[in-house]
Amino acid sequence: MDYQTGFFYLFAAVLLFAAFRVITARNPVHAVLFLMLAFSQASALWLLLKAEFLGITLVLVYLGAVMVLFLFVVMMLDINMDGVRKGFWKHFPLAAILGGFVAAELIAVLFVGFPSLAANPDAVNTGINAANYSNTRELGLLLYTEYLYPIEVAAVILLVAMIAAIALTLRQRKDSKAINPGLQVHVRARDRLVVLPMNATQKAAPAVEAVNTEEGKPS
Repeated sequence: MDYQTGFFYLFAAVLLFAAFRVITARNPVHAVLFLMLAFSQASALWLLLKAEFLGITLVLVYLGAVMVLFLFVVMMLDINMDGVRKGFWKHFPLAAILGGFVAAELIAVLFVGFPSLAANPDAVNTGINAANYSNTRELGLLLYTEYLYPIEVAAVILLVAMIAAIALTLRQRKDSKAINPGLQVHVRARDRLVVLPMNATQKAAPAVEAVNTEEGKPS
């Protein structure tokens, strides 16, 4: 067994362990951290396959942006796990069926392989091992020629999701007593403090004579 095979088994084992811990961790923050570990191991597998662009993109996009955002959202939401676990056994049969279906597909791919690649391995090897071959260039040509319309649809969906997230964040509640920091910074003294002119001294009010209610005469 060469070193590449050893690294493959190492990364694959850590990836499977992290993926299993994602769905079994009780703390949602720990689940997000294990998911970040799984993405890092998947990126290492891409690097072993000499797909450097995909591996680096996985690290930059998912680990550097998406998963960090997920982590902050999970930490700020303070999810009530008791309410989440109530529907576990209700949805478990459907989840088990879908999981078994996906596992069967993966097993079929691992044992049978891809017929199109196995039919003409010489042509595939010739294209991949060429000196001027660039998987990044080939991926860009494929995405922006044959899959141009799906890329544009995905971009529109992401734009709508971004606008919806901003709208939900900027929504104000009527019972909120939050203070706008911008108003506090630009406040001026004459807008908050009003000085009223008053005389230095004033006459004392005339004393009111108390009336004796019992005798009906002034006291």
